[in-house]
Amino acid sequence: MTAYKNPFGLFLLETQKLKRTGFVPAFLGGGILAALVPAINMALRAETFTAQAGSPFHILMDANWQLMAQLNVFLLVCGACLLYHTEYADNGIQKVQVLPLWPFGLFLGKLWVLLFSCLLPLCMETASLLLCSIHWFPGGTVTGIQVLSSMAFELALLLPTGTAMLFIASMCQNMWLGLGMGVILVFFASMLPSHIPALQMLPFSSPYGMLHQFSPKEAGGMLCICLGEMILLSGAEHVYQTFRRYFA
Repeated sequence: MTAYKNPFGLFLLETQKLKRTGFVPAFLGGGILAALVPAINMALRAETFTAQAGSPFHILMDANWQLMAQLNVFLLVCGACLLYHTEYADNGIQKVQVLPLWPFGLFLGKLWVLLFSCLLPLCMETASLLLCSIHWFPGGTVTGIQVLSSMAFELALLLPTGTAMLFIASMCQNMWLGLGMGVILVFFASMLPSHIPALQMLPFSSPYGMLHQFSPKEAGGMLCICLGEMILLSGAEHVYQTFRRYFA
């Protein structure tokens, strides 16, 4: 059971399973769709935003990030379901249990793939925001540190959501059941009051936050909470996998 405990080995093992699953096209298409949001919004209502004072990047984030973040969350929901669908198809997960593989490594490998996959849409969205700020705010200034820190913060906020969705998908043999539960949680999180800090830190709510909305202390606290949620959800998956081997 000690094989593939190396994180890089787990990552390579899972990437080999992505052929003909539609995983990469889904993230590519989702990234393109999310990247088009600020461009279309500015093309239709440029005067509304160019008249505002402040950082162009923050203006664009405030105007577009809620929809862009929701698309990112939907990508995580679909991606997690696709990753585990490959295991449940043709009773593959039962076959894996008799192989010399680390049971929890299956989850960790998929988590690595899902989190690295988030970089593709985030990079496309960052490029779109930068191009929009350059085109529609020619006199504004956008620093590289501002952009990189903001996108790194958004990536960190996606981590608990990806972990939670993988945990849900791992328990659902039917992909549509996991997908339905994920969609319900996405819409439920979007209806939660945004002025209550505790609700903002829930896995399906945290991706809507933006770095410039928080003080350095609040942002650091939110990152620590996200890390704690990841550890907690991963621990719950480890417990689930342990008991599953006895009762599956």
